[in-house]
Amino acid sequence: MGARINPSLLAADFASLGTELERISSADAAHVDVMDGHFVPNLTIGVPVVERLQAVSPVPLDLHLMIEDPDRWALDYADLGVWSITFHAEAVTAPVTLARRLREKGVRAGIAIRPGTPFEAVEEIIGSFDQLLVMTVEPGFGGQSFMPETMPKLRRAAEYAKRTGLELQLQVDGGITSDTIGIAAEHGADTFVAGSAVFRGEPSERIAELRAAAAAHAHGTTTEATTLSV
Repeated sequence: MGARINPSLLAADFASLGTELERISSADAAHVDVMDGHFVPNLTIGVPVVERLQAVSPVPLDLHLMIEDPDRWALDYADLGVWSITFHAEAVTAPVTLARRLREKGVRAGIAIRPGTPFEAVEEIIGSFDQLLVMTVEPGFGGQSFMPETMPKLRRAAEYAKRTGLELQLQVDGGITSDTIGIAAEHGADTFVAGSAVFRGEPSERIAELRAAAAAHAHGTTTEATTLSV
């Protein structure tokens, strides 16, 4: 499968989320950031809003839980029938158990790591997950600048998955634009969360542009990544 583009609803018009979802119907999924004001210094939406989004969305919902105690709350979101749930390695108590319980409910399980968390922190358990989300900004707010220093661990994750034969989607989130998406693709990312780069324009056109840019720089098709200074 080619590059996956998951627009972040954090950059959408919160007063018209149903309409905004229709505008990204050509995307692979809608990325939904759930923040609790504790794990990150921002507060967004919770179960009732996600339930309504799930009812009207033309694309699958890809939830990113930036919350404390995901062991307790993730299953409430899984019961809504969402497609994918990613929680943070820095917040979870029993990551493998939670991943198993999500999968038992038919939900893809993902684990996220902040910019300062190395891939090695999740390497031994990554086989229990469908997706690794490498944050390319500090989680909590949209509109931040891409952090190229996160690319070496993304590459390590990609090389690990290839070496072990692990089927693992590698997602990046933060500062993804037409200028930075190629860098992430070169280092192994195959799934890209973009907010402002999609919603500040005609979403269908922006999604197509981002998908094409990522595909043109997909891991293994160029050698530029080996010389990138990070």
